[in-house]
Amino acid sequence: MKDELDALELNKTWRLVDCPAGVKPVGCKWGNRMLTCDHPVPPDRYNERVDEHLRSTSFYHVAQIGVVQCQKTLVNALVERWHPDTHTFHLPVGECAVTLEDVAMIFGLPTDGLPVTGMTLSSFEALEAECLHQFGVTPRKLDYRGSGIKLTWLRNLKERLQLTDENSIHVYVKCHIMLLIGTIFFGDKSGASVHWKFLPLLSDFASIG
Repeated sequence: MKDELDALELNKTWRLVDCPAGVKPVGCKWGNRMLTCDHPVPPDRYNERVDEHLRSTSFYHVAQIGVVQCQKTLVNALVERWHPDTHTFHLPVGECAVTLEDVAMIFGLPTDGLPVTGMTLSSFEALEAECLHQFGVTPRKLDYRGSGIKLTWLRNLKERLQLTDENSIHVYVKCHIMLLIGTIFFGDKSGASVHWKFLPLLSDFASIG
């Protein structure tokens, strides 16, 4: 637990702050202090003209969720009650765990069928080639960090697209799905990028869903 908290502070993702007057932390070992997030994620909107295409990929429901308001005291309480040895939350009513069925119900994504697998490449040259293949443009070196594409680059690309044909619509939807992956599904501590290993999985638009 201490290592996880140290990592959060080191990456400046979260910080300990004094509770507002009249607010009492729920089961928090920091006494009168609580964790607050320094990287709020703005919602990613999309053009309604791509509704049907988004539905065909099975990501439509997720796109409607938007950003969930963080309940800081609840997060603090859950951190306190998480047991890494059993991967469960130990609550007063018993043990609780998030299951694959819960994820399917919340996100509306199919969880049956074959597992999603593939190679993970990290070179900038491979990233360039994949972006050129799928988006028709490549990011500059300042538009990626480590093995991730900056979300700002994806947002800017999406906003510049003119939805004039099927190809531009497919590129638009792929950008939006990558933004969903980087913010709702697998957001990192920076809240600023998404790993590009997911991009090859969107290569064949018809098979995304």
